[in-house]
Amino acid sequence: MSTLKFDEGRLMQVLVAPIVSEKATMVADKTNAVVFKVLQNATKPEIKAAVELMFKVQVKGVSVLNTKGKTKRFGKSVGRRDNLRKAYVTLVAGQELNLSGEAA
Repeated sequence: MSTLKFDEGRLMQVLVAPIVSEKATMVADKTNAVVFKVLQNATKPEIKAAVELMFKVQVKGVSVLNTKGKTKRFGKSVGRRDNLRKAYVTLVAGQELNLSGEAA
């Protein structure tokens, strides 16, 4: 486990949702990585600790990218989608993450 100590309540909130898309699935197959939507102010060590805590797996590395929210129109009014922060979490070889919710 990580040597750094994080607040467990905070770690439970860091991972917002898994991202399931064609690209995320391709990345998962190729590099054994899982993609998560995370909080805007989440740090790489926090994300690593959160995944290790919640899924009981070993994390090899974390890559993070910020996506700007698109401007969308609804008739006359103009709205904006939220900015998004994605985390690509690479797992140690042989480790697997079960997102379907069934107990192993």
